[in-house]
Formats: sequence, structure tokens, C-alpha cells
Amino acid sequence: MKKKTSLSEEDQALFRQLMTGTRKIKQDTIVHRPQRKKITEVAPKRLLQEQVDNSHYFSDEFQPLLNTEGSTKYVRPDVSHFELKKLRRGDYSPELFLDLHGLTQQQAKQELGALIAACRREHVFCACVMHGHGKHILKQQTPLWLAQHPHIMAFHQAPKEYGGDAALLILIEVEEWQPPELPVTAGSGGAVRWRWPS
Repeated sequence: MKKKTSLSEEDQALFRQLMTGTRKIKQDTIVHRPQRKKITEVAPKRLLQEQVDNSHYFSDEFQPLLNTEGSTKYVRPDVSHFELKKLRRGDYSPELFLDLHGLTQQQAKQELGALIAACRREHVFCACVMHGHGKHILKQQTPLWLAQHPHIMAFHQAPKEYGGDAALLILIEVEEWQPPELPVTAGSGGAVRWRWPS
């Protein structure tokens, strides 16, 4: 149903005359979030296998040499230290969040493995792992496990808005990542233990 205009015929004709030769302005000021490709249903056996495959990197016997001074941080030798600075400043926004609260060490390893596999599968290069404070077991172990995984490029204590010293921002190496084109609408997705930010 069309709205009735309150303009007279004369005013409408004048408006049309003044608007001849003009063209519609293209909207270019709103930046849309990248559209995620539709997450296909992954077979439960494949998910379980990915968890096991990725969690075998996490050893409790091996203790990587991490800097214990100041914030929790790590950068792989072949990655620029500038990535740590960008993580610390919050230049990267995590696209997936993993909450390890209330999990055993074995469950936490499996969930970390699943998160890394999901990030690589979905081409997500930054995620947030919330280990919490608790009894400091997961807080101490999580950085040690992450430093052992070959697809973890760097991690740093999260900025306050993502959990502060109870969380880590991690950079994950994804294969042949290309920046997405700006879409019209944003997609959504998620999984059981991790979530897309709202």
C-alpha cells in the first residue's frame, strides 16, 4: 500500500524537473561484518578425530621455556614479535571464544584441540581461550600446551574486555587465508563449547 503524498501536482512536477540528470548516491559509509560461509555439519566421528589429533600435541611432561616476567605471552620463532604487540593492543578481535571453566585437564586439552581444528577449518585466525583463575591449574597449563602446538603462531594475555589475566588471545596459522569481501549481511555460527561473538 502506497503512502499518499501531501505535495501538490505542481510541487511534484517542480521536484521532478529539479532532479533530472541526478543519480542515486551509492552507500559507502557502513562497513558490514564479513559474511561467514555456512558451517556445514561435520560428522561426529570427524570432530572426535580432530580433537584427538590436535590434543596429542599437548604434553604435560614437556615444559616449553616461556617468559615468566609480566604478561603471559609467546611467539613462535618464525613469527614477528610485532604480532604480540598487536595482540596486546587489541588490534585482533577474536572470532571464537573457548571457556575452559570447570573442565578437567584432559577435557581442556580436547577442547583446545577442537578449537584449533575449528579455527583452521573455518579460517579463523584469532580466538580467545578463557582459562579463568580457579586453582591456577588450567591458568598455568594452558600457555604450556598452546606453545607446543605447531599451528599456534602467538598468544598474549587478553585485554580486559576479553577477560584480562583470566584469558589468552591466540593467533592460529590458517592455510591460504584471503581477506573476505565485504558482504551485505553477517552470518552466524557456533559450536558447543565455543561461540561467535554477538
